[in-house]
Amino acid sequence: MDQMNSAEAGVIEHKAYARVGLLGNPSDVYFGKTISFSLGNFWASVKLEPSHNLVIKPHPTHDLVEFNSLDHLVSRLQSEGYYGGVRLLMAICKVFYKHCKENEINLQQGNFTLSYDTNIPRQTGLSGSSAIVCAALSCLLDFYKVRHLIKVEVRPNLILNAEKELGIVAGLQDRVAQVYGGLVHMDFSKENMDKLGHGIYTPMDISLLPPLHLIYAENPSDSGKVHSTVRQRWLNGDEFIISSMAEVANIAAEGQNVILEKNYQKLAELMNCNFDLRRSMFGDECLGDLNIEMVEVARRVGAASKFTGSGGAVVAFCPDGPSQVKLLEDACQKAGFIIQPIQLVPSCLNEVDLQTLSESN
Repeated sequence: MDQMNSAEAGVIEHKAYARVGLLGNPSDVYFGKTISFSLGNFWASVKLEPSHNLVIKPHPTHDLVEFNSLDHLVSRLQSEGYYGGVRLLMAICKVFYKHCKENEINLQQGNFTLSYDTNIPRQTGLSGSSAIVCAALSCLLDFYKVRHLIKVEVRPNLILNAEKELGIVAGLQDRVAQVYGGLVHMDFSKENMDKLGHGIYTPMDISLLPPLHLIYAENPSDSGKVHSTVRQRWLNGDEFIISSMAEVANIAAEGQNVILEKNYQKLAELMNCNFDLRRSMFGDECLGDLNIEMVEVARRVGAASKFTGSGGAVVAFCPDGPSQVKLLEDACQKAGFIIQPIQLVPSCLNEVDLQTLSESN
């Protein structure tokens, strides 16, 4: 999440990037471990301008309420769904206010207008919703000058709570990646979650990662439906799910050392293993043919591949280098998938943020 410079007095603007779950997902919602990074290719930005009344501005495209025809309205809903970002901005305002009140953080008087923009493709499992919420939270922290009073580790919980208000099913992983920026190892063990209310988050150097690629489809699946039966089975004590999920978490634990050692052959194996475990737990019907095909396209040219989230997009790694990348690009084009080299962005925490981290250790 970046600060964007603005010449206008009092105008605050922040960016939050899409995120890629590299290893360990979806164990973040099962007291597991994950490694994720922010994806520089796509982002959401939120602008806060002081104003007489408090205004949440609808986006001209994403919050469309005027159509050419009934046909236009229906096709629009089928491709974009019912919801834009207005509800997300409202929810984080409410959660932020509540958190400050409960923690006796005094907020100065004054109103503002919030507006947003995003280029994160919808329904791709790249955390488009939480990027908007994350950027908005950062604007609120600066407007009310309370960045030093709300610890970095707590902020992902606020973002998640805002989404929970709206019935969005998700885990902390994405929000941690977006609050911290860069590459982060996360440990969500039950002990930490119960004791601290959040996980243990360890930033890693993004230069440790090899070149990676993002594969996604123009009209992907809905990422919110995938966790369904697995969660219930896990809660019911299903041994296969519990042991498989523990294996997924171990992939991230092992992956931390593998990345530090730049053992990219082993990284490729771990990525593939991560997807295979997910597939064995969730089943093909739940994952969806299109999502599986995105993984398979990469694997057919010998690349490692797995979901970035719960489906909709895939992260791929070509251990054999540029010639293999060319094969992958050709295969994706033939299959009708979009492929892009992944742009990595470093951690976005500033001095004040880092201060809150050192105070809590």
